[in-house]
Amino acid sequence: MNATDEKRPVVTRFAPSPTGFLHIGGARTALFNWLFARHHGGRYLLRIEDTDKARSTQEAIGAIFDGLEWLGLMSEEQPVFQSQRVERHAEVARQMLAAGHAYRCYATPEELAELREQQRAAKQPMRYDGRWRDRDPAAATEGTPYVIRLKAPREGDTVITDAVQGRVTVRNAELDDMVLLRSDGTPTYMLAVVVDDHDMGVTHVIRGDDHLNNAFRQLGIIRAMAEIEGGWEEPVYAHIPLIHGQDGAKLSKRHGAMGVDAYRDELGMLPDAVFNYLLRLGWGHGDEEIISRERAIDLFDLPDVGRSPSRFDMKKLESLNAHYLRETDDERLAALTAARVASLIGRSLSDGEQVLLSRAMPSLKPRAKTLNEIAEGALFLFAPRPIVPDESARSLLDTAGLDLVSSSIRALDDLDSWTPETIEGRIRGVAELAELGLGKVAQPLRAALTGRTTSPGIFDTLFLLGKEETLARLSDAAALGARG
Repeated sequence: MNATDEKRPVVTRFAPSPTGFLHIGGARTALFNWLFARHHGGRYLLRIEDTDKARSTQEAIGAIFDGLEWLGLMSEEQPVFQSQRVERHAEVARQMLAAGHAYRCYATPEELAELREQQRAAKQPMRYDGRWRDRDPAAATEGTPYVIRLKAPREGDTVITDAVQGRVTVRNAELDDMVLLRSDGTPTYMLAVVVDDHDMGVTHVIRGDDHLNNAFRQLGIIRAMAEIEGGWEEPVYAHIPLIHGQDGAKLSKRHGAMGVDAYRDELGMLPDAVFNYLLRLGWGHGDEEIISRERAIDLFDLPDVGRSPSRFDMKKLESLNAHYLRETDDERLAALTAARVASLIGRSLSDGEQVLLSRAMPSLKPRAKTLNEIAEGALFLFAPRPIVPDESARSLLDTAGLDLVSSSIRALDDLDSWTPETIEGRIRGVAELAELGLGKVAQPLRAALTGRTTSPGIFDTLFLLGKEETLARLSDAAALGARG
């Protein structure tokens, strides 16, 4: 089947194991599945592979759903939970056993450990040797535990025409008879995946290329079941190269391998920025960097996915995030930032302060790359008096600086119309009278008003603080200077 075969409506799936957070690599896999289905007018499904009861947790399931919701990548259909389908998986294994495509293996764990040790010593590939493949089950002692193994083909090759990797061939002699059903009757991952994909009608399996070897084994089950009952069609496989760090090494936490929730909560990223960045990790359309969801749906297809590993670049993500911050509505941006500000100042914002934060956005967001930077930049608005300058700001409030602060108080005191324009006129007058450049006046004013050496433009800073608060803060600085 070709990647765009119109005879079969496209069905993709994202199938995470709920053993931890939604990894950034998993989020990209979900994104590619979501986009491919949307591009071809198909269905995008979600399956939670929670058969590992020891490691699967409700907390992890919640984190996966939360991350997908935030990125806008939840399926419109109810998720499938693999753990609820164990009987169906076992039923398929028994069908294969009855039809001669699988067999009972009575090899003990000790025998298999010994086999592996012998192969290791002989520097041979470690794989099951098929010792029960053609033996009569009656040769086993009654009551001996057994597993059910796939009777894989031994001659010839298995070929996959992968939509990303191209034609990939594996000799069947390299594939052993894998376990389908464990001795306790529970299905293995390999069996469960194939059965679920078939029953969900999945046409395209888009996943990381660390699963490429699995595809050859899983095809053995599909082809055996196709012979048994028909209707088991092979999916199109598309194995996406993994994401690496900037240094080319496997992605780790130091590169940015965190949960999607950390990008939102800890780093202050916007979902559209993360969406756009993940889209460009391994897929591209010319030189376009800023790509909306709608355009991504129009453009995305598997032939444009590269075969080489992508390199995660936090600076590029921050740059994209800065773009989306500038494009975001001020009121929404203030709502996203308010909790961060509240956390920094140790109290909730009042309704009036929420309005002030929104008014400040045009001044705050042009210089910020993250929501965290916006929140930090807004702190001066809510700082209690008297403002305590940091060391750098204090150095600006020397005798000359305080003289300029006093001159500014006098210039602003009778200003009736408090706008950035009228404020600028008065402060420029202070600078001209002192025969100084505007920056020389703005520096001590900024230090007195914010306690820092950086802030939005000085006229915006005064305007946002309001006349009363501005004059009070400047007077505090002048008084503290007078007391030495």
